[in-house]
Amino acid sequence: MKARFKKYTLDFKTPGGTSRGVLTQKDTWFLCLEDKEQWGIGECNMFRGLSADDRPDFEEKLDWLCRNIDGDPDFLMNELIEYPSLQFGLEQALLSLKAPEPMLLLPSAFTEGIQTIAINGLIWMGKPEYMRAQIADKLQSGFRCIKVKIGALDFKTEIGLLTALREMGGPELEIRVDANGAFTAKEAPRKLEALATLNIHSIEQPIRPGQAPAMHQLCKESALPIALDEELIGIFNEEQKQELLETIQPQYIILKPSLLGGFEKCRTWINRAKGLGIDYWITSALESNIGLNAIAQWTAGLGISMPQGLGTGSLFSNNITSPLMVHGSSLQYDRTKPWDLQAVSKLCT
Repeated sequence: MKARFKKYTLDFKTPGGTSRGVLTQKDTWFLCLEDKEQWGIGECNMFRGLSADDRPDFEEKLDWLCRNIDGDPDFLMNELIEYPSLQFGLEQALLSLKAPEPMLLLPSAFTEGIQTIAINGLIWMGKPEYMRAQIADKLQSGFRCIKVKIGALDFKTEIGLLTALREMGGPELEIRVDANGAFTAKEAPRKLEALATLNIHSIEQPIRPGQAPAMHQLCKESALPIALDEELIGIFNEEQKQELLETIQPQYIILKPSLLGGFEKCRTWINRAKGLGIDYWITSALESNIGLNAIAQWTAGLGISMPQGLGTGSLFSNNITSPLMVHGSSLQYDRTKPWDLQAVSKLCT
């Protein structure tokens, strides 16, 4: 078997604002495999400033993977334990290599165009008028679940925006907020109390990760359900995963395969969460359509009905054309628009 990789820079159509800054570009890496007449591709979506494998030797380790690609897959995965995006890229590429078609990793009713995946509409941070415009657009498009990035503006302004969203969407609209750890442990209880009055579904990562006792207290006392996101990143040991969930006892966990080591690693989180009565949903992490395609196909097989965070494919001006289409509040696999396999295969050349 032969392997090679190529870096690819995705350009945002519109800058994406978060509490960690404004994103205009996003780097990713494609891992391509060849074995006789077969080929496969996976995306190693290292997220700078967030991924556990955002480290100086990232490409060096990716080169090591390519040179040792004939090794036992379990051995390779173990060697890549501290490089979750490489684990996920390898997992995808191997599935792609063995698939009936390189992009048909996990055939299902979803890839047949029969089943759809409910998704949330994402509202990026920015000036209030820009956020209001995004909200109006998402509601007009038919989204019944809206996720709003918060934590960068004055909190009073954000409460005003969320109040307007609740009035515009009505009581049936599901509103989620994502603070990306923007609140301090001291101010968080007051802010969560204010958010709870708006009948918010949940808040993702209200305080920075690594403050388990404070996060547990919030999960225990807040009327607003809490979802762990960044808290899960960099936890490789299975016993530590269990300890984290038992200690904090959140209402939800957010699973991002690119940041957690792929599907098998996410399954271990799911199994442990289920054992503790913790629910979950799946979210992309600004992958290209190559990685998003894999995540969507896997998610479709989980049998979960709540809206997922998979509507990010349209954010980039130079994304790879794919059958993934957002229609209303659903992600669909449009079989009338098949992959250009020749164009995909050239991503690593």
